[in-house]
Amino acid sequence: MSFTVKLVSPERVLFEGESDMVICRTLGGGDIAFLDGHAPFLGALAIWPVRMKTETGEISFASHGGFVQVGSEGVIVLSDVAELSGDIDVERARVALAAAEAVLGSNPDDIEATSAAQRARTRLEVAQAS
Repeated sequence: MSFTVKLVSPERVLFEGESDMVICRTLGGGDIAFLDGHAPFLGALAIWPVRMKTETGEISFASHGGFVQVGSEGVIVLSDVAELSGDIDVERARVALAAAEAVLGSNPDDIEATSAAQRARTRLEVAQAS
């Protein structure tokens, strides 16, 4: 059975419709999948792909933090920054990854470079999945 899913970023609503399953990764909790009738849930999102399985296929987007909430109204993903697979600039993501890895090569503890590398990897994974 399907349920309502809404994906919202500060800029716009990226998706609003029906889904059979939503898969995301929460901070400190690992991957979690939501099906119709899931217990209420609230979790902070990691920088990671979020996938929605629908009747017509899979929709993926890169999520760069935010929250996921499951309730009687369905699943709401409130992402700090979110990009649908078709909106990702692959070349820009590759350049960002190379720049972050260069910084990490000389300073592996650089938190900003670690985060930038994870965002770029997430973008590339989502873009390649489409």
